[in-house]
Amino acid sequence: MPRLFSYVRKERIEVSEKRRDNKNRILRSGESQRKDGRYAYKYTDATGKQQFVYSWKLEKTDKLPEGKRDCLSLREKEKQILRDLDDQIAPRGGEMTVLALVQKYILQKTGVRPNTEAGYQTVVNILKKEKFGGMRIDRVKISDAKCWLIQLQQNGRSYSSIHSIRGVVRPAFQMAVDDDLIRKNPFEFQLATVIVNDSVTREAITRKQERAFLEFVKNDKHFSRYYEGIYILFKTGLRISEFVGLTLADLDLKNRTITVDHQLQRTSKMEYVIEATKTTSGTRVLPMTDDVYACFERIIANRKTPKVEPIIGGKWGFLYLDKNGMPMVALHWEKYFQHICQKYNSIYKVQMPKVTPHVCRHTYCSNMAKSGMNPKTLQYLMGHSDIGVTLNTYTHIGFDDAQKELKRVVNAE
Repeated sequence: MPRLFSYVRKERIEVSEKRRDNKNRILRSGESQRKDGRYAYKYTDATGKQQFVYSWKLEKTDKLPEGKRDCLSLREKEKQILRDLDDQIAPRGGEMTVLALVQKYILQKTGVRPNTEAGYQTVVNILKKEKFGGMRIDRVKISDAKCWLIQLQQNGRSYSSIHSIRGVVRPAFQMAVDDDLIRKNPFEFQLATVIVNDSVTREAITRKQERAFLEFVKNDKHFSRYYEGIYILFKTGLRISEFVGLTLADLDLKNRTITVDHQLQRTSKMEYVIEATKTTSGTRVLPMTDDVYACFERIIANRKTPKVEPIIGGKWGFLYLDKNGMPMVALHWEKYFQHICQKYNSIYKVQMPKVTPHVCRHTYCSNMAKSGMNPKTLQYLMGHSDIGVTLNTYTHIGFDDAQKELKRVVNAE
């Protein structure tokens, strides 16, 4: 009889030691329920510190108390914690904010071009002002990332600008994944499915429009001084940064060639910088046509020797100088094109579409393609590292062109 009492007493003690919630469910080790009904789970993280997570639900199927925001159940959170501990994922995202993560990512990007560096700083400045920048990285969900990008567009930022911003933030989060700070990259989605692509495609202009534009510039009292430069841009496909970087030493008038092995940039701090060409394929030697040769001859003949020849990155003898005796940069030419278009459209009923230095490059490539130039030759002339860029991005072939080409092929059979 005493032995039986001992057994019963032991059973009573074991049952009484099992902690239960207010629904009489047994709570596991580390689990507890507070007086307000909220559940808590206590655990030790990878650094040896005690941490707590909370939920209004113990199991996924539990009903949420009235007025409370939906959340993962405590046991769902426990599974995530145990999985992270097993996979050695840093607790709480290493306590790192989005801003701190992006800054850490940027610190590793050494030797970048000034324009890229300026782009990085723009992203940092945006994150400093945005609430999103202060979020802990492990708390950023895909929906948070999408909402932030949508907000940027609603605040007036263009699709291309947001595309560039995501181009910095997404790899920063990927770095966090690789460093075991978080499990998933919340920016792994197609941007075009989230925000409206309002970017305007830079189209090539027609041959007729090109002739009208050049004729207008040639006969205008003010803009005629830029005619040769604009003609060269239309007839060589040079990038504007390559064109403004050209020096007298890059022109071989005897052999009629243009050596393209650098570009000129001016930073936001108004510093002039000589950089390598955009790609290794951008370094090339271009032949001059007779018309282009004649334009270069006139540019050189009309070039006034400055009191002090500007030297940038060991280069001197730039073709066009501004009123301060410094080389003209892309911004100068973009403004000239803008003012020419405005003046043209204020005179003629048939409006000229937007023409920029880059439209000149598109137009040249499109014209060469339509003339039947070998794609590999065109790739070389354009300085593209990938022929896909030559064929898909710059070649503007329409129905009329396709119809003419089909007739030509059929008649040749």
